[in-house]
Amino acid sequence: MSRTLRIAGAQMGPTQKADTRERTLGRIIALLERAAAAGARLVVLPELAFTTFFPRWLIEDESALLSCFEPAMPNPAVQPLFARARALGVGFYVGYAELTAEGKRYNSAVLVEPGGTVLGKYRKVHLPGSVEPRAGARFQQLEKRYFEYGDLGFPAFRAPPSLGGAVLGMMICNDRRWPEAWRVLGLQGVELVCLGYNSAAYDPNGGESEDAGLRTFHSQLVAQANAYMNATWAVAVAKAGEEDGSGLIGGSCIVDPNGRIVAEARTLADEVIVADCDLDLCRQGKEKMFNFAAHRRPLHYGPITGQVGVIAPPLPSQAAE
Repeated sequence: MSRTLRIAGAQMGPTQKADTRERTLGRIIALLERAAAAGARLVVLPELAFTTFFPRWLIEDESALLSCFEPAMPNPAVQPLFARARALGVGFYVGYAELTAEGKRYNSAVLVEPGGTVLGKYRKVHLPGSVEPRAGARFQQLEKRYFEYGDLGFPAFRAPPSLGGAVLGMMICNDRRWPEAWRVLGLQGVELVCLGYNSAAYDPNGGESEDAGLRTFHSQLVAQANAYMNATWAVAVAKAGEEDGSGLIGGSCIVDPNGRIVAEARTLADEVIVADCDLDLCRQGKEKMFNFAAHRRPLHYGPITGQVGVIAPPLPSQAAE
């Protein structure tokens, strides 16, 4: 059985607050069709694909806030996406705002196999920003206000033969900046990490130290470095461009297990990138440099899970005492 899988990253341009759900869904389906026409078997879509990036706004009307959430996946509003993917015979990853039956809210994503069955769900663990809005800021980053921390960990999923039997993992946006997330997937033998993001083209926490160029560089840097260090393919896909005056970076890319970008978006608009991903290329790293069974020394890694903040060594004067 060939383990070469044609993967597509379906970057989305901006989605404005005034855009209807029907229009946005139509764009997503059009991207899916373009990817399928290029021979893709799995299509990766962005974080919060069905809405604008609403955490940049303070939304005090509860009904307006809940209109951004999906009560189930699929549900009648997004069923046309599932139906079209099934008809095309392609699987997909898509990010969305999840509202559970118990009223909990998560920044979530699902992996859907070509037959239309949900293979797995992931809830974002590393929520950036704050609960309370920053005074005087034009745009906020209020994910901690609108979402709970993900409670599913970083599970890997075994894909069906139609997707090469790949070991698949998911992340969402800020997760990609934390190597612990990649390593947990790596320890499950992950071969393909699907990752959607909506990343500001400015410093979302205030200040002038970051711009679109630097943030795009960082976005690709972490995908490349962590794909290499865990010997996995990675598909990182943006929602990009100017959303109601707020910039989002692009830089969607497909990265091989050596950390090389093999396909990259060139615009900030709706765009499909495609690569043939030989899953067996993961074996070089997994069996040699990053043979975890042979080389890891978890005895010395305790601080990674044992503490949150920095504990610095004492100053020389304190050490002398």
